[in-house]
Amino acid sequence: MKPQDVLKHPALVLSEAQRRAFFDDGFLVLPDYVPAPWLDRLRAAMAELLERSGAIRQSDGIYVLEEGHSEKDPRLHRISSPQDQHPVFWEFMTDPIMTGLAADVVGPDVKFHHAKLNVKSGKGTQGFGWHQDIPAWPHTDYSPVTIGIYIDGCTPEQGPLTVAEGSHAGPLFSMYDDARNFVVKIRDKDLGWLTDDRIRRITGGPGTTLLLNCRTVHGSVPNQSTAARPLLLPVYSSADSFAYTPSPIPSPHQGDVVRGAEARYASFDTRPVEMPPDWRFGYKPVWAHGKSQKPGY
Repeated sequence: MKPQDVLKHPALVLSEAQRRAFFDDGFLVLPDYVPAPWLDRLRAAMAELLERSGAIRQSDGIYVLEEGHSEKDPRLHRISSPQDQHPVFWEFMTDPIMTGLAADVVGPDVKFHHAKLNVKSGKGTQGFGWHQDIPAWPHTDYSPVTIGIYIDGCTPEQGPLTVAEGSHAGPLFSMYDDARNFVVKIRDKDLGWLTDDRIRRITGGPGTTLLLNCRTVHGSVPNQSTAARPLLLPVYSSADSFAYTPSPIPSPHQGDVVRGAEARYASFDTRPVEMPPDWRFGYKPVWAHGKSQKPGY
């Protein structure tokens, strides 16, 4: 569903001014949006997954490890598909606190695509270069939205997610490097337009929530604090938006309609998007930029 059609439906959670700010800027920040009882449950579920990761010795399809990871000191960059690893995450992602928020920016019929939990352990863990999300999982339109929740909050020292305001209205950049490796990173030569006055570093207390348009340029710097910076990142779309390709982070829940009804027709936005590698044959952790993924063609 396109923005002009979304705005025909009444808002459930956001004010009309907030909705328009999201569509104008490509992102929206809601300080302390998620209430404490939910945060407590999410922390407990995350602690269980961290404990499980202690037995892992190298990154796999679920856990992306940070340097120095051990059983006594689990250090993670990311947990893929947390909703498939612990039921609390799926319960949260399908709760009206999330699906109502998604509906305000994608339309009344909401579909789940994938999710990840960026733990980003402390003590100088890796950042993530400037990139756009939609080239990794292209859809028939640009309704997909990532809703990021800072479970414990985020300070400037923790490598906050950083966005380029208004960049969603600009071009989509290639996520391939000059050697045709899919690296989920915009080449430096394509970033001449990125000036300091457009950069917004998203910080806030526990429960602070960010809505991020799928075309918005964003990234983060390393976490230099001693505390982890867990950021839960479920992705939703309008039910009439369909993925062109398999997801690089697969889940049995991909395509589940979590609010409203299934779509009878597809929504199309004719602005082009470059295709990613063929994820059917698996993937290496391209999300950690130390490694790249060869294209599938």
